[in-house]
Amino acid sequence: MKFTVESDVGLKRAVNEDRVHVSVREDGHMLALLADGMGGHNAGEIASDMAITLFEEQFLQVDTATLNEQLSKQVWVEQTVKRINEEVYDYSLRHKQCTGMGTTLIAALIDGGHFTICHIGDSRVYTFTEQDAVQITRDHSYVNVLVDHGEISEEEAEHHPRRNVITKAVGTERHVEPTFYTFEVPADTYILLCSDGLSDKCSIAEIQAILLLEKTLEEKGRMLVQLANDSGGEDNISLALLYNG
Repeated sequence: MKFTVESDVGLKRAVNEDRVHVSVREDGHMLALLADGMGGHNAGEIASDMAITLFEEQFLQVDTATLNEQLSKQVWVEQTVKRINEEVYDYSLRHKQCTGMGTTLIAALIDGGHFTICHIGDSRVYTFTEQDAVQITRDHSYVNVLVDHGEISEEEAEHHPRRNVITKAVGTERHVEPTFYTFEVPADTYILLCSDGLSDKCSIAEIQAILLLEKTLEEKGRMLVQLANDSGGEDNISLALLYNG
């Protein structure tokens, strides 16, 4: 599984509150992490940094047997996320300048072509092939609650003034319930984890068009960031791009 990561402050923000990282163990298991922090006085960068750092520490320590079985693997991810959520929340209570801070989180545990995705917030995971482009995750957002209740359409949600209001985040409350997705990725498939600084500015068709170019994986990652900046760059832009060749 090849991969590249990119994180850019964008054109309008003074601080990059996103964090993205891919970790590979000696036994071949991989963990891709992406967090988009939020909070006053730049506390969002503290929340996202804590989430990524703590998760990787746990990933490097967990035994191989736990990661080799789907049920134990998902239980481990869920327990890890909930423990990290409590640590971020408790930190915000102990430090006045961090009150209310939180972060979205995508944690993708990868074993060969098998993905276990843990999702909180509105950062996203997509898969792309030459024929298909699929959004895997569904945002934990205010507008999706409205869609679920039949108050607005999917199309209206894309342009709603409160489309970036999220209903779940790591660290904003004592308890959090992540959503899980598991799937197999066939050969010649791209997997994209990204913050809303990318997904708000680039259509799924535009992303697919870049991924199908005759460029290196690193060049494609940089082109996606450039496209988001060319489209306004109002937010931090981060991605982890993986390719199952």
